[in-house]
Amino acid sequence: VDVGTWVNRAKKTLANELSMPAGYSLVWSGQYEYMERAAERLRIVVPITLGIIFLLLYLNFRRLSDTLIVMFTLPFGLVGGVWLLWFLDYDLSVAVGVGFIALAGVSAELGVILLVFLEEAVSRFEREGRLRTRKDLLAAVREGAGLRVRPIMMTVTSTIVGLLPIMWGSGTGSETMRRIAAPMVGGLVSATVLTLVVIPVLFALVRSRALPEEAPEETK
Repeated sequence: VDVGTWVNRAKKTLANELSMPAGYSLVWSGQYEYMERAAERLRIVVPITLGIIFLLLYLNFRRLSDTLIVMFTLPFGLVGGVWLLWFLDYDLSVAVGVGFIALAGVSAELGVILLVFLEEAVSRFEREGRLRTRKDLLAAVREGAGLRVRPIMMTVTSTIVGLLPIMWGSGTGSETMRRIAAPMVGGLVSATVLTLVVIPVLFALVRSRALPEEAPEETK
């Protein structure tokens, strides 16, 4: 059990079983105090990190819609990390927060990889004169997403395999490292599924607004 979990349990136990005399108080210091200070800094680092991710995405795509698609799917990618933390009975801590920050970066990377190929597929359909209706757009999206299934699965699998020794490790610092790795392992599973399903759907919904349901009569 990490320090934060132990102190939280100790606080609950003392609150239920110990009656403090007037003029006395309890202060938790040492490693727990350092952890609380780190948590305060983490509350500042997380919004800054998300802001940097948003800026980098926008500089890459130069399109607000694509940037928002990736940012919108980030919370869905964190679902697996939350489930695995619950399954392992890990409380929120600084190490867990660091793991979620790393997971957000990897999830954004997966989204960028997929969106780039979706854009290329749509552009190719346009050059070939095959992008006339929403049905054509769906065909382009299916083709672009299908090309990235294997590379994304290879990337995620290799990352998870690299993190598993940390999850099973023991020794000095292993408790902290496991709590960094756990959100990433669980989150990568859900991020992969949602990246391959949610992002193509959102991309198609956004781009289909500029296309008709059927081709004009003169182009049929």
